[in-house]
Amino acid sequence: MNLPNKLSILRIVLVPVTLLFMLPVNIFGWQPEGWNNFINSNGMLVAAGVFIVASLTDAADGKIARKYNLITDLGKFLDSLADKILVISIMLAFINLGRLSAWAVMIVILREFAVSGLRMIAAAKGEVIAAKMIGKIKTVTQMIALIYLMFEPLLLKIFGLGFTGYPVGINAVTIIGNLLFGICVIMTIVSGVDYLIKGKQYLKG
Repeated sequence: MNLPNKLSILRIVLVPVTLLFMLPVNIFGWQPEGWNNFINSNGMLVAAGVFIVASLTDAADGKIARKYNLITDLGKFLDSLADKILVISIMLAFINLGRLSAWAVMIVILREFAVSGLRMIAAAKGEVIAAKMIGKIKTVTQMIALIYLMFEPLLLKIFGLGFTGYPVGINAVTIIGNLLFGICVIMTIVSGVDYLIKGKQYLKG
């Protein structure tokens, strides 16, 4: 397995690590007080650091693959899969925390299912649909929005707005977060429509 593919797998492995620091532990009512206190006070910052590392592997694997001619069908599949698992998992965690709307995240998930279905149809015909530039832009906007949301509790404290837990109130800091996430949802829809229009030949018959 080449280096770009290993980086894609690393991105997947970092997903549960990120979630570990995002979400307080609650196993059938058992809640470790010390750990959950750490998560509530500093966990999101650690999660942000892990998520940023995972996001950087997304940029690195593509550059390495192109520079050293290591582009493979497996790599195209793993890169796309890793992006989806990373982004959707973090969005679901924010739903659990009460920060994001389930309806907005559902739009993202439906888009990913639609594009993945198109890729499966193309694969059945012996072709691989690689990530397009608009898809990469969509992923970047998603990661920027999620990174901002992870730093949101810290920003609320810095600007003296306070952070007492989720859900958060409406203020300048959270409005920016809502706008960034709104942009990423719009880009998700646009890129999904673009994939379906350009891949309509795979849907014929």
